Amino acid sequence: MPEATLGFDHVHLVAKDPQATANWYAEKLDGKIARSLEVKGAPQIYVSLGGFIIIVRGQRPAERADTKPGLEWGIDHFGLRVKGDFDGFCSGLRRKGVAFSLEPTDFNPTTRIAFIQAPDGVSIELLNRKDQP
Repeated sequence: MPEATLGFDHVHLVAKDPQATANWYAEKLDGKIARSLEVKGAPQIYVSLGGFIIIVRGQRPAERADTKPGLEWGIDHFGLRVKGDFDGFCSGLRRKGVAFSLEPTDFNPTTRIAFIQAPDGVSIELLNRKDQP
């Protein structure tokens, strides 16, 4: 078996309102809309965020998200590492109107976490690992 390494590439979301969802990630989390195009009859918007990409797409013709296999068991959440002033970062999100489902808390002696609510029911974990720069 050949040697290979894995690297994170992107998170792909299906959104009811893809432009509004992409704007939320850009505005609330200081992302940048890198490009926007149509793929298979639906808008697809690429948001650059902290060194990775979130792809937000709309519903494709003849597709219904509620009948798509696997959505019931899809992503529980994805995590974003916050380096630096974690509580200050969370305060800034609150000022932008971001809702927290878990306020900042110490998860263990070296990790502080919080959960925020994103559009379309997506949950995002914010974490600050004190043992990793």
